[in-house]
Amino acid sequence: MSRMGIALTTRSFAAMVLAASVAVLGGALVSQYWGGLAPCELCLLQRWPWRVAIVLAAFACLAGDRVPLTITALVFVLVFFVSAGLGFYHVGVEQHWFAGPTACTASAGITATTIEDLRRQLLAAQPVMCDQVQWSLYGISLAGWNFIASLVMAAFCAAAAAWLAPKQRLA
Repeated sequence: MSRMGIALTTRSFAAMVLAASVAVLGGALVSQYWGGLAPCELCLLQRWPWRVAIVLAAFACLAGDRVPLTITALVFVLVFFVSAGLGFYHVGVEQHWFAGPTACTASAGITATTIEDLRRQLLAAQPVMCDQVQWSLYGISLAGWNFIASLVMAAFCAAAAAWLAPKQRLA
């Protein structure tokens, strides 16, 4: 039992993390394949922590209460802090606070040394620029929403570890 009278088990906690992670990653995939937003290199990189969370949550659901809730929650805190860090970095690149990867920022210039190299670069498909916001809601880009979602999930997992899990140890 928790302090609120709700029993939180490792399996139920992992199921909530799994559902949220599938929703966030699913939203990114829907925006790409249905919404037509092409992801940049940093967008693709930001998907990895959510994939890791999905795999870890699935394993935690299968393992059930053989793994303590506190340890499970702390692992997820780490995963979502990494995700928040990647989101913050991408927002910083969009806002030009940080230099982004040279392959996908507008500052990446033409580096051809011969006419043939120049022709190949000009004819090649242009990469999606990491420092240009393709879509935003309330002035917040998808990278910003990823940052917010990652912080919310990290806070939820930290609360599970610090506030709800101690009651589990007392039982």
